[in-house]
Amino acid sequence: MFKKILPILLLCFFNLLNAQQIELSPKAQISVLTVDPGPSLNDAFGHNAFRVKDPTHNIDQTFDYGRFDFEAPNFYLNFAKGKLNYSIGDTAFYDFLRLYSYYNRSVKEQVLNLSQPEKQTLYNYLLENNKPENRNYLYDFFYDNCATKIKDVANIAVNNQLEFNLPEDFKDASFRTLIQNNLNKNSWGSLGIDVALGAVIDKKARPEDHMFLPENIYKFFQNATIKGRGLPLVKESRVLYEQKPTLQSNAFFTSPLFIFGLFGLLIIWLTYKDYKTNKPRVWLNVTLFSLTGAIGVFILLLWFATDHTGTHQNYNLLWAFALNLLVIPQLYKKQTNIWFIKYLKFLIILLCLLTLHWIVGVQVFAIGLIPFLIALMIRYVFLVHYYK
Repeated sequence: MFKKILPILLLCFFNLLNAQQIELSPKAQISVLTVDPGPSLNDAFGHNAFRVKDPTHNIDQTFDYGRFDFEAPNFYLNFAKGKLNYSIGDTAFYDFLRLYSYYNRSVKEQVLNLSQPEKQTLYNYLLENNKPENRNYLYDFFYDNCATKIKDVANIAVNNQLEFNLPEDFKDASFRTLIQNNLNKNSWGSLGIDVALGAVIDKKARPEDHMFLPENIYKFFQNATIKGRGLPLVKESRVLYEQKPTLQSNAFFTSPLFIFGLFGLLIIWLTYKDYKTNKPRVWLNVTLFSLTGAIGVFILLLWFATDHTGTHQNYNLLWAFALNLLVIPQLYKKQTNIWFIKYLKFLIILLCLLTLHWIVGVQVFAIGLIPFLIALMIRYVFLVHYYK
């Protein structure tokens, strides 16, 4: 009987220990860790974490937000719909540092200038937030991510008394510019972002909104003060791991600009051949209308069928026109309806509007698409000339 009861008693005992909040000692330090960007798209923006160190209690632990579980039910569907839960997690500090050192990503530390009660408040909040029933949150790339959580939790610790001053190198920028500053503009990741995200991210970001990027958490925290006390938020800064120089590969021949350049030249060359023979290639027309129409449907779904905030007002619809799918039957006819010629002229006007939107700054489009968009315009002009 005792053998059956003992595991239950032990479980209750350990639960009781976990329920008791550890009182941090005066030697305790809480700091913010900033990890530099990595080479792939999913880590191109860096990472942040809290470090709680208390030698008296043998604590040296990191807490970071932005974790997700690939094995979660309906993971990919929820990701596409913008309803994916991310979570907080904890790791032993040296495991955290070893991981990013292994991937050759710099790690910087800022020790926070907190009073003993503020350290305790922050630590208690992290422990409570890290409980299974509390750790999940609905992720938002711009307003609720691994970086903004650091800002919000630090503010809670000082009773919302943080005052963020502009860094010395601060420049006003749109959300898109802030994103693209971390990417090669002639990369597939950059192109995907510029196609999927709409004009809402081309508006100028407020200074505090710059902190959706981990590197800006570091810059703003470095200049932040605690109101009322007139103290800097950061007491000490140091580099824990310095990235070692690496060779940068030149991937131009697999870049969007090169691939779409070849595709655009092929379209223009085939259009020239069709002009000479006065006979358009149906397969090319169907390919272009199917491609632009399908991308248009995808953009509309991102805009209206998901909770992603950055996919609204996407003027890529000016070239990726969803109705192109519905007019494909006209492409098989030798003599099309009169309205189809007007439709083609309308598509040309849309491409002109796209250029205008780009020039005046309503929305910035992917530079890798430029050759394709030029070829598309030439093809539409040819079709109008042919069907007249």
